[in-house]
Amino acid sequence: MKKLISLDAHNRLNWAMKENIENIFIKLKTGVSGLSNDSIEIMREAFGKNKISDQKKDSALKKFIFAFINPFTIILFILAGVSLFTEVILANSENKDFTGVIIISTMVITSGLLRFIQESRSDNAVEKLNEMVETTALITRSGISKEIPVDEIVVGDLIILNAGDIVPADIRLIQAKDLFISQSSLTGESEPVEKIIVEISENILPLESKNLIFMGSNIISGSSKGIVITTGDETILGRIAKDLNKKKNITSFEKGVNSVSKVLITFMLFMVPFIFLINGVVKGDWFEAFLFALSIAVGLTPEMLPMIVSANLAKGARKMAKKKVIVKNLNAIQDLGAMDILCTDKTGTLTEDKIILEHYFNINEQEDKDVLKYAFLNSFYQTGLKNLIDIAIIKHANEKEIDLLTKTYTKIDEIPFDFNRRKMSVLVENIDKNIELVTKGAVEEIIEISSFIQKDGEIVSLTRELKEEIMQQVKKFNSFGLRILGIAKKELNRNSCSLTDENNMIFMGYLAFLDPPKSSTKEAIKSLLEFNVGIKILTGDNDSVTAYVCSQVGIDNTGIMLGSELDRLSLSELKIAVEKKSIFAKLSPDQKTLIVKTLRENGHTVGFMGDGINDASAMKEADVGISVDSAVDIAKESADIILLEKSLMVLEDGIIEGRKIYGNIIKYIKMTASSNFGNMFSMLVASAFLPFLPMYPIQILMLNLIYDISCIAIPWDNVDSDFIKKPKKWDASSIKNFMLWIGPSSSIFDITTYIVMYFIITPHILKGEFHSLDVLNQERFISIFNTAWFIESLWSQTLVIYLIRTSKLSFFKNRPSWQVILLTTIGITIGTIIPFTILGDKLGMVALPYYYFIFLFVTLTAYISLVSVLKIKFIKKYKELL
Repeated sequence: MKKLISLDAHNRLNWAMKENIENIFIKLKTGVSGLSNDSIEIMREAFGKNKISDQKKDSALKKFIFAFINPFTIILFILAGVSLFTEVILANSENKDFTGVIIISTMVITSGLLRFIQESRSDNAVEKLNEMVETTALITRSGISKEIPVDEIVVGDLIILNAGDIVPADIRLIQAKDLFISQSSLTGESEPVEKIIVEISENILPLESKNLIFMGSNIISGSSKGIVITTGDETILGRIAKDLNKKKNITSFEKGVNSVSKVLITFMLFMVPFIFLINGVVKGDWFEAFLFALSIAVGLTPEMLPMIVSANLAKGARKMAKKKVIVKNLNAIQDLGAMDILCTDKTGTLTEDKIILEHYFNINEQEDKDVLKYAFLNSFYQTGLKNLIDIAIIKHANEKEIDLLTKTYTKIDEIPFDFNRRKMSVLVENIDKNIELVTKGAVEEIIEISSFIQKDGEIVSLTRELKEEIMQQVKKFNSFGLRILGIAKKELNRNSCSLTDENNMIFMGYLAFLDPPKSSTKEAIKSLLEFNVGIKILTGDNDSVTAYVCSQVGIDNTGIMLGSELDRLSLSELKIAVEKKSIFAKLSPDQKTLIVKTLRENGHTVGFMGDGINDASAMKEADVGISVDSAVDIAKESADIILLEKSLMVLEDGIIEGRKIYGNIIKYIKMTASSNFGNMFSMLVASAFLPFLPMYPIQILMLNLIYDISCIAIPWDNVDSDFIKKPKKWDASSIKNFMLWIGPSSSIFDITTYIVMYFIITPHILKGEFHSLDVLNQERFISIFNTAWFIESLWSQTLVIYLIRTSKLSFFKNRPSWQVILLTTIGITIGTIIPFTILGDKLGMVALPYYYFIFLFVTLTAYISLVSVLKIKFIKKYKELL
């Protein structure tokens, strides 16, 4: 083994694909019984653990650093550096001022620290639930087969893989039966690849080898057994993991946030230089104009947006975790809220997922033990994925003591199930050496391969009339919600079978299964419809059973479309059909994916809920993939959200959380955008007409800091119930319209404050107009003016939160959360008191007379009234506020 250890992973795979199986066993000190207990630790020590390093979670330090890295905080870092350079390094010893640097740094630290705390709390909550969902593999060690976590697999382990499994390591096959594997994650090939047992002599790449299967690929159909050659970082997937991690798709939510961020940053980068030039030209002091423009840039930077987004998503993830819902991708919560169509499989989602074998009939609708006997042999001896139907058959057979057949029958071979054939076969031999092929599957498929039928104890030809009689019987049972499978058999004179043997069989009869609708499904469907989420059933089951179940749970079952009909549609016809139809039956996995893709192309945000191999592709195609803990590995891997309890009621909670998240994020964005636009317009007017700066740079920074701290509470705010009722999508034009309508309203009262303070209140306090005063009193004039606008800006900017946060006119119809009330009250109180303190003196502020506050009350009343009117008109014109 020393020579083998010295080989790198690539050469070891080359060796494994060309070496015969016996020599591989010898070199890896294993065999048909698997590794011995003594060899396991030796192998782990020699070849390492089955973990890919890049998949480990980020360290706390890395998370902390990345919490501060986003476009807004980067801008603030740059501005802090400029402030440090101009106000400290270049300033003389008497004029050095660290205040600007401290305030900007406080903004950055507050935003980043809160984001880090929220994301860490979310990660911890979800991690606890993730421990309950573990991917395992079936291995054989010391002759005993057992399930173990995939990270405990070592080189030399004997692995048993069936349809639905994800390959947990790079493996050399030693057995394979009708094995088809999807390697798209490694090679990009969309079509499944067949794998066989063959020794290879020519020089080819391992990925081209027919006898190797690789970590990260998944079993589409068939069964196999293999020996592990490389694990963890040494696998092909491990070696290209970094590249794969770069290929993550950007969600619609991320695109929306990024586009808004780009607009706000572009707006700031364009307007700030403009203000700098105006002030420089009008005032003549270019350095002061630069400091003022710098402060405006800070004021226009929505540095709390990353924190607001993270806090909202993290809060939603923690809340869902309490309901036993694992959110693998935080952004999926918002996408769940935006979802307007939920596509779902029928079995286990609408139904109890507790299938019971009700009847085993022959052609005369009489219970026939032969039918149950052959059904049991088929289900018991298949090595593929045993589904609930197989379990129901085996359980019923145990009750009838038919399971004793295992003492008289042995399995020789099998043809595994796949979703295109919709059937599977086993080849068995009894003690009399009679060999029989037993096939179970969809009745239509079983009839198609049958030439004879067992009727009244005799084998007769299966005529067209008898086929029609069988299908009429099936349709009758389907109408009562019973799912029907057919059973057929035939004798073979050899010890192997293939797909070509599935013909000229004898139809034995059929099995009737009941999977009743869940008691909670009807209420859940009704609730989802109330939240304007359309339900579409995408199932491989037949139309009659599907129609019955849908009628029981309140889904319109008229006009069901079958997979065969779907194939005949053109693209334009398909786009219309997916809108009109609610139920699609007898679908292949590719057809499910096509429907989801078409719905998305039609402009819908689509969720797909499934738990089978045939659902994985559709889940990847959907905006939100939803699965359950009991799902097959590939379904859980494809999902964004995993439910530990398979219930549509939990999805309702997720939709509500997603829409609350969107509502609170959009509140902050629209408040920030409108405030920025209004402030910018006010600054332009002030810069053009006032002989001094309307607010000192340090005062602007303090104003921004207080407002930002008030906004920290927004993720915890309440959201209108009628807002939650409809799915929402990111719409840049809505933000622009809101900004143009609401933004200028604050500028009107900023300008009235300029006029009143410049011409009335300040001259009254100082007994003279600005130009008639000496230098000392001019400075006092500026301080009074600055202070007045600081307080008016703070009050108007904060109070507008209460107006914009809800479409309701009355405060009491949707009260703000206590967090919003508390922080905004604290912010306004501190900002109003500052001018009367030592801090106010250092910031260039002064105490104001009582009659200013009378003017402030009148101004704010008029401002609130105007915004309320504009809000009504905005809602009337655009049919929404947020």
